[in-house]
Amino acid sequence: MAKKSKKANKIKSKKTKKSAGGSKAIVLESKFQGSYQLYIDGRWQNAYSKQTFDVINPANSQVIAKAAKADIADTKRAIDAARKAFDSGVWSNKTPAERASILWKLAELVEQNLERLSYLESLNQGKTIKYSHDSDFPFIIDNLKFFAGAARMLEGKAAAEYTGLGTSFVRREPIGVCACIIPWNYPLYIAVWQIAPALAAGNCVVAKPATLTPITLLEFCRLAEQAGVPAGVLNVITGSGDVLGPELATNPKVDMVSVTGDNSTGKKVMQLAASTLKRVHLELGGKAPMIVLEDCDLEIAAEGAIAGAYWNAGQDCTAVTRVYVPEKLHDKYVAMLAERAKKFVLGNQLSWATDMGPLVSAKQRERVEWYVKTGIEQGAKVVFGGKRPVGKDFDKGFFLQPTIISNTQQHMRICQEEIFGPVLTVFKYKTVEEAIGKSNDVVYGLASSVWGKDVTTLMKVAAKLKFGTVWINEHGALASEMPHGGYKQSGFGKDLSMYSLEEYTNLKHIYIDQTNVARKPWHYVVYGKKE
Repeated sequence: MAKKSKKANKIKSKKTKKSAGGSKAIVLESKFQGSYQLYIDGRWQNAYSKQTFDVINPANSQVIAKAAKADIADTKRAIDAARKAFDSGVWSNKTPAERASILWKLAELVEQNLERLSYLESLNQGKTIKYSHDSDFPFIIDNLKFFAGAARMLEGKAAAEYTGLGTSFVRREPIGVCACIIPWNYPLYIAVWQIAPALAAGNCVVAKPATLTPITLLEFCRLAEQAGVPAGVLNVITGSGDVLGPELATNPKVDMVSVTGDNSTGKKVMQLAASTLKRVHLELGGKAPMIVLEDCDLEIAAEGAIAGAYWNAGQDCTAVTRVYVPEKLHDKYVAMLAERAKKFVLGNQLSWATDMGPLVSAKQRERVEWYVKTGIEQGAKVVFGGKRPVGKDFDKGFFLQPTIISNTQQHMRICQEEIFGPVLTVFKYKTVEEAIGKSNDVVYGLASSVWGKDVTTLMKVAAKLKFGTVWINEHGALASEMPHGGYKQSGFGKDLSMYSLEEYTNLKHIYIDQTNVARKPWHYVVYGKKE
């Protein structure tokens, strides 16, 4: 087995003066070159094939790192390490307090490395530094701390004599080996959503980040090692999902597979996992509607729609994608949206002045452009954006303007299918019931919002929306204490909250007889006479 690598990926950094918003700007050398191995059984190891792949900066297409290209043999090696660690009890036999202490220390280490990690996240994924530094990573830290505490709060039904002859109680136990498949839109943020509850419950993990964005999860492994996570408890393999995914989903030594991704990936994983009937946890696509009620303050609703549609360049399954507006307010509202969209600053994601960086890849930008083109062909109208920005700063990156489309109809593909980019479509409606019906008229059911002043109407609409989350006069607020997950083809299972922790445990009923007699009262139904 390969020796631990003594080399850490080094990045020279320096802080500049504070930005206008008061946060410290970060400047790191643009020609960072890192070389990342697989993290298996507490060791940094090359892939068996010794092959690597390039990791690029989507703002300029420059190679920023090389990562090991794992294959099926490497995947099995990681699974075996996790299986061995779990069966040994090196993690699951620790007390909840011991696991909590390590997770808390890990949170503190992430906090101490926030500047560096948020820079790497932005560099690799393309999201703005202000979004990474001031949104993603504070939540990552909070989530780790939440699950550190939650590790000590696993609950079951109270012990009682439900049969009258003995005492029943429930144990929550770790499932075993959990395979976590991470998307590219939130490389470490969503990785922690899966890994933190899995570890808090006592499981061991094999995680596979998206090929496009592996850097921060691998850096996270270094911190996990420092925090005291034992060898084999957390393993990370990098490479093609088409190669590694099937092994993770079918290997009998894996007890659960958790996926955050698109619907096609979720369906494939379900089919593959069926061969061993392992537990599957899916958080998939979305097509979030936003209903603007007639009594709504349009300034509030316009600001909310823009923020909700364009965070992370719209590459979010909960982002606002469809806005339903009363007919008489439609034109005024669309003009308000366009006015705000025009103010967006596109450019280098590492600048604190940038509002929107590039999309994650050329392929993703082409996908979004295709949907815009298809919408136009079906009769929709682009009010603003929909094009690549012009200039030398954008030539080699995957930039696209924030886009607003009106004259949209329910049957259009831009209404029914997930675009996953900075595209906001606006619809007219005549009655609230019509708006609710059209909001629900998609295969997805992840997130939604309704905006207005009358509490009674707001609550009635919220109750009728078939989505796992309904925000009122907000779109995007999350809390570690509250569950996040979808209805319909947006998947099943919950992330965040104690409900997520339950996803990563098995329930065991234990019964203690209190009669202390050989012949129990019910034995006569099997043989003999009733006494």
